[in-house]
Amino acid sequence: MKKSLKLKTENLSVAIGPQFWIWLLVVSGFGGCQADYLPRPKGYNRIDLPEPAYSQLSAELPYTFQHSQYARIEPDSFSLDEKDWINLHYEGFEAKVHLTYKPIEGNRENLKAYLGDAMSLTSKHQIKAYGIDEMVVRTPEGYTGLVAELVGDVPTQFQFFVTDSTQHFLRGALYFETAVKNDSLAPVIEYIKSDIMHLINTLEFGRREEGLQVIKK
Repeated sequence: MKKSLKLKTENLSVAIGPQFWIWLLVVSGFGGCQADYLPRPKGYNRIDLPEPAYSQLSAELPYTFQHSQYARIEPDSFSLDEKDWINLHYEGFEAKVHLTYKPIEGNRENLKAYLGDAMSLTSKHQIKAYGIDEMVVRTPEGYTGLVAELVGDVPTQFQFFVTDSTQHFLRGALYFETAVKNDSLAPVIEYIKSDIMHLINTLEFGRREEGLQVIKK
């Protein structure tokens, strides 16, 4: 049976800063009430989009997940030194999901820095965003993360990070390569958001060794 993502039910304010997430992930446990989470349905005009179909990530990376078959995997072209950063390129939609990975290596200071960077990147879009909905999520593998939906004509409409809090930290953001207003892109945004939630739901951290064998943490 397919597992679904779970999240805490607390309402989160846009004003929450990095210190809260540092406290949440580093100091406190991950207990609390849980509820199923899916992207919120919205009443947009119908646009014909392909039926979702997924493939397992085959790249030699310290993480794996199921990604949309309509997204091409490509290396990050802006930070060539970061070999574990990739893009999921939806060429037909002129969109990319940019994924950045950082090892924590059991160092809480590393985790604090990555959390601070992730929260800062989300916060800088508050000026143009009409609102930001944030949800804490727990994946079937037991990882914890944050999903942020931004409303308005902002460069990135959907951001997230997932971590096991000790070894691995993965952040993602959805970007479009077009200047079209986000209201016109709404059906495509919703479509890719569902793909991203599937990615999070199937994410597994580990190192690939000896071909495609995944060695979990």
